[in-house]
Amino acid sequence: MGSSPSTTAADPVQQIMQMGMGSIVASALHAAVKCKVADRLARGALSADELARAANVNPDALYRCLRALSTTGIFTEMPEKHFANTPASEVLRSDHPAHAYEMVLWMTNRFHFLAQAEFMHSVRTGETCCEVAVKKSCFEYLPTDPETNGEFNDAMTSLSAMVIPTILETYDFSGLGTLCDVAGGHGMVLTSILKRHPDLKGILFDLDHVISGAKPRIEQAGLTSRCTTETGDFFQAVPAADSYVMKHIIHDWDDDKAATILRNCVKAMRGNGKIILIESVVPGPNLPSFAKWLDLEMLTLPGGRERTEEQFRELFASAGLKLNRIVPNQSPLYVLEAVRA
Repeated sequence: MGSSPSTTAADPVQQIMQMGMGSIVASALHAAVKCKVADRLARGALSADELARAANVNPDALYRCLRALSTTGIFTEMPEKHFANTPASEVLRSDHPAHAYEMVLWMTNRFHFLAQAEFMHSVRTGETCCEVAVKKSCFEYLPTDPETNGEFNDAMTSLSAMVIPTILETYDFSGLGTLCDVAGGHGMVLTSILKRHPDLKGILFDLDHVISGAKPRIEQAGLTSRCTTETGDFFQAVPAADSYVMKHIIHDWDDDKAATILRNCVKAMRGNGKIILIESVVPGPNLPSFAKWLDLEMLTLPGGRERTEEQFRELFASAGLKLNRIVPNQSPLYVLEAVRA
């Protein structure tokens, strides 16, 4: 008798073999998202031929792609090569409130494959592998590749949209005076905070080519009277403000560079304000966590790291700060509040 699906799934050889093909899983997922399969299945099941015609791709290739993804719980295969959404694939719709569509496009972008092909360089040396793969650092490369840079910026905005509603429900930003969002991208975090707290003013600080994409969002939110923009290099200086917020910025950098950014905030901060980080916090051994996988992306691409609570305490201390509290929420990112030591 053959093995049942549950027995096969539990077989350690099958488990390892499937994990070894993880790059193909990511490639198949990228193709499905590019073809907007989840969007097309929003109203019900369709055949692989119908999906392929709508996406202008090869029907046999798309069928084989979706058949494989269905073994992971992403889509479900039905009789006569039809497919339907599952809870996992449903969140891949471009209009889904989970905002996973842009994040998955970025996480499965070809840039990752180029860099991670040199993963052993990072393991051998502890250095990033971007310079080996594309001859530039991560943040030097992105502006040279408009499609990848666009997917990266869209993903960061999407991540903000994913996490900020639950953060606003669990952390009170009121009373912070003028809040500077350091490396705030297109302004999703800052504009969301300012809309919730009309007592605040904001400064959006980032590189010039990034800020240009933020101005329409500020105008659309009706915040031009309360939110200004400034450009510059956070390793040199940041604008003067009463408090600072950074979402997924400190994890991009090693401890020395991260401490430099924090010290610049401390130096520019007026009075006894707060420095607020929105970051992953790595849990203990063997506990499953997306942060432990994201940490490998930080190793290989920008050269940063995801940190444990103790590592955050040490990092803050090196910048003249103390970790005041950590506020969890239902998103993958926590709020870490620091004040002058």
